[in-house]
Amino acid sequence: MSIRTIRTALAAATVATLLAATGCGGDERPADGGGSAVGGTVTVFAAASLTGAFTTIGTQFEAAHPGVTVRFNFAGSSGLAAQINQGAPADVFASAAPATMTTVTDAGHADAEPTTFVRNQLVIAVPKGNPKGIAGLADLTGPDVRVALCAEQVPCGAAARRALTAAQVRLTPVTLEQDVKGALSKVTLGEVDAALVYRTDVRASTDVDGVEFAESAGAVNDYPIVVLRDAPNPAGAQAFVAYVLSEPGRTVLTEAGFQAP
Repeated sequence: MSIRTIRTALAAATVATLLAATGCGGDERPADGGGSAVGGTVTVFAAASLTGAFTTIGTQFEAAHPGVTVRFNFAGSSGLAAQINQGAPADVFASAAPATMTTVTDAGHADAEPTTFVRNQLVIAVPKGNPKGIAGLADLTGPDVRVALCAEQVPCGAAARRALTAAQVRLTPVTLEQDVKGALSKVTLGEVDAALVYRTDVRASTDVDGVEFAESAGAVNDYPIVVLRDAPNPAGAQAFVAYVLSEPGRTVLTEAGFQAP
């Protein structure tokens, strides 16, 4: 019997014990994966753009499961995928793009088929008041406009490239950042005049304004989430993913500006 088969059987036994103790049938199990069997630390590798929403979800999840600690590693999805493929211990991976998730699933590190749980769309982040009067992508090519983008291997960078190509705009950024938070920080610090970031990041910031542009509709990113095959805490991982997909989790994500898949 393989190690994976043994772990699957143990996880099934845990769930069965929990359901028997609560007197609930399979269809009556709480949508958030609640239950006293969940414990320990749940390590979640998540895209930087999920920082605000997942921090809130983590706090709620800990409250629903006393004694559980959620530990996050927020960064660019491509970097997180590389860490997982190199053996970094993690229970859950939430990526900002299917392509990045595929690098993990193709390497055999996913325990199941990933689930798309939200979508996100790009906007142009500008300083408060939009001093350069930027109204669309074409305005980013002005000689006195400094622009930050995410690196192309990062989902927000790949989405930006699709949008710029659709708009037939050739743009030379002054910096390429490794995650969307880095690109946004260049605007808030006054180091650039604009950055292509997610709508959710602008919504969470009090220091920038967002300029919508039509081409972003063709550069929407789906966000998949999955329990990892070698999760140190498989029961906690399953419960956390269930909570993200539950009504309380969806409410947090919607309020943060994420779109339903």
